[in-house]
Amino acid sequence: MTTLPEIRIALPSWASEVIDWDRKYESDEDRMRVAITCARENVLRDTGGPFGAAIFDADTSRLVAVGVNLVVPLNNSSLHAEIVAFMMAQAALGTYTLAGDGVAPHELYTSCEPCAMCLGGVLWSGVRRVVWSATRDDANRIAFDEGPVFAASYDYLRARGITFDGGVLHAEGKAVLELYAGRGGTIYNA
Repeated sequence: MTTLPEIRIALPSWASEVIDWDRKYESDEDRMRVAITCARENVLRDTGGPFGAAIFDADTSRLVAVGVNLVVPLNNSSLHAEIVAFMMAQAALGTYTLAGDGVAPHELYTSCEPCAMCLGGVLWSGVRRVVWSATRDDANRIAFDEGPVFAASYDYLRARGITFDGGVLHAEGKAVLELYAGRGGTIYNA
């Protein structure tokens, strides 16, 4: 009998150490610092790529989940920080959508503007707002291919009630990408 591979997704152990899980994160900047901290620690601790994400309950300002890029360490091209954050938030809340009946609105904060896959995942995740720091162009400058994202992609999501805000703590998010490139980090989709 053939043994089938198993997929196990877990955040690096440092995520429980460096993130204050009990704090209320009131401002966009405070929330974005969580995503950027995840990205930076992922680079500094060599646990993955230079992208971090965090999902917050919009009503309570509480952190629900974080995600980091795990593509290289887990050999899985779909494990971008945003996708990992969606998975962790849905697991924490016991629901396949963050927009179900009786579920508070949730917001995604990400250290870099979402790539094509992650932007597509926004629709199915159930988050109602997406906020990013660094831009697609910043990621492209260090040779990441962010895929086909068009103005129509954002229009489609906006028509379904999802809002977007970019450039929050832009210099800090961009600095993590540059740190990764300077350390010779793997550009896995170039």
